[in-house]
Amino acid sequence: MAVLEVVKYPDPRLREDTFSVEAVTDEIRQLVRDLIDTMFSLNAAGIAAIQVGRLERIFIIDGKVATGSETADPLVFINPEVVETGKGLAIAEEGCLSFPDVFVDVKRPRWAKLRAMNVEGEMFEAEGDELFGRALQHEHDHLTGKLMIDLVGMVKKEMIKRKMKRWHSQHDAETTDRGASASAE
Repeated sequence: MAVLEVVKYPDPRLREDTFSVEAVTDEIRQLVRDLIDTMFSLNAAGIAAIQVGRLERIFIIDGKVATGSETADPLVFINPEVVETGKGLAIAEEGCLSFPDVFVDVKRPRWAKLRAMNVEGEMFEAEGDELFGRALQHEHDHLTGKLMIDLVGMVKKEMIKRKMKRWHSQHDAETTDRGASASAE
């Protein structure tokens, strides 16, 4: 099991261009396993490869989010494309691993349909509404350099920036304290 470090906003790696996966190799299968381990360790609904500093066009959605079943396997989306969105708009709260402790209302289409390749290299389509539809759109956005901060107004944008600045200050202080404690031993 490999739990990878999640890249946090405003890290510029979250805005880098991603690239298509040409073939599902052992390296890609390992990345998928690591993404799944990371997602589960953080109790997340989904995760995109770019969130761990990888530029492959891959994201994972928790199987429970997709199906409602506690035992469903995670869904792997390689080279996903949005086929269609619609059925009106909905506003709902979203969070993101790259924005720890930040939750904001985001307006999105109620429903989304995506086409992708699975880890066996087979093409499939998935569609969903409610949380699954939102997760599909959120994770796909990561692969295009779009973040939830891009989908809110200026006031919320400033609030998110301040929260992330505080988070980084606190996290950096904790890291420095742990380093000082370890060197004192």
